[in-house]
Amino acid sequence: MVEYYFTNFSSPFSTFTIIWDEHGPELKVKRIFLSDPKIKSEEKAFEEFKTIKLGSSSIINSLGNKIVHFLEGEKIEFELQIVDFNQCFKVQKEVLLAEYGIPRGWISTYKRIANKIGIQNGARVVGNALARNPFPIVIPCHRAIKTNGELGGFQGGIEMKRALLEMEGIRFSNKGKVITNRIYY
Repeated sequence: MVEYYFTNFSSPFSTFTIIWDEHGPELKVKRIFLSDPKIKSEEKAFEEFKTIKLGSSSIINSLGNKIVHFLEGEKIEFELQIVDFNQCFKVQKEVLLAEYGIPRGWISTYKRIANKIGIQNGARVVGNALARNPFPIVIPCHRAIKTNGELGGFQGGIEMKRALLEMEGIRFSNKGKVITNRIYY
């Protein structure tokens, strides 16, 4: 039986929880949970992973600290070798990798991402894949918005999504729509 471990981190946006497992010397992140206005990250973690143990790892602590710095507005580059894509469907992995490719300070739309990976009329597929993103922040799904400029959803809540985009230099209209010409794909 695989044992899963968790570590909680505090950030400017409440807490987040990293779930991982170890196979000998290899460590893989299974999930990153963000707190949202209704439920804390640790509660989400225990809801999905019934038997997780509090753990400590220098690799996880390093990742957690990078995420904290990112959430404080620093420009941080994340590596993907540590995340476990084996739990993702093929299309979801394609969406996540396309999302990962969107640079800081840029946005894309669900439709553009769908077109990039070859799914016609696939905005909803992309939105659903990102809604289930197991690695928020590492895979910067806050950079995907609706074609009409509205934010769409985000695991940490819409306020967090907007704040993250603002930290990256994205502006908003009085009606809350994204204003930028930095559109990727």
